[in-house]
Amino acid sequence: MEIIPVINLPVACVSYASAIEEIKKMALAGDRAYAVEAANTHVAALARSNVEFGSAMAKFDLICPDGMPLVWSVNRQLDEGQKLTDRVYGPTLMLETIKASEDQPELKHFLLGGQQSTLDKLEAKFKKDNPGAEIAGSYSPPFGEWPADEFERMKEKIIASGANLIWVGLGCPKQELWIAKHKHELPAGVYFGIGAAFAFHAGEVKQAPAIFQKCGMEWLYRLCAEPRRLWKRYFTYNSLFVYYSIKEKLAR
Repeated sequence: MEIIPVINLPVACVSYASAIEEIKKMALAGDRAYAVEAANTHVAALARSNVEFGSAMAKFDLICPDGMPLVWSVNRQLDEGQKLTDRVYGPTLMLETIKASEDQPELKHFLLGGQQSTLDKLEAKFKKDNPGAEIAGSYSPPFGEWPADEFERMKEKIIASGANLIWVGLGCPKQELWIAKHKHELPAGVYFGIGAAFAFHAGEVKQAPAIFQKCGMEWLYRLCAEPRRLWKRYFTYNSLFVYYSIKEKLAR
């Protein structure tokens, strides 16, 4: 598996199939906690501009190219026959991983984060669409500042479930920082920073049409849908991604 730096973020040259193959290997190894991220321009630019977040991402074992700008950046550094043909979109990676775990009792899923109502919708959806996959448990942590014993509570629930595929939907960058901080003490398994996938799959937020996703303009669709929440993120980090990409290219 080749790794290509995109503004210093080590991005894996993977497809959905090869990413899932790697994820299953890590989950079945059972030796430690592994961290997986589907990175977009926000994640890449934040990792480059923020020391704490950059250090957190350095602890991740597999970083997939979620955003088309990352795919384009990777492909500029690859020979023609090696170029990626598509991104590995986090919400789709979640669905495909769950699908790939059907009728494999050694693979179990845990949903961590979001409101309880969202988790209930997700469990119902996956049990209906993927009856052969096991959703072993879920947990909605309290909003606001967590009590001192919250990590131990989460850890106990994951252990009790027997899950080795843990989907962490606490929002970026909170979920990545949480995974990185506790990676050395988390139960063995694969931990995914999954962002908005919970809300998408629960039907609470509409995903961008395929044409927006394919041309790298999903951010524009989401900005139009949630301008008050997302304008600052996209203006800041899309601009930073372009700035760092140009700076990197000129330095070669």
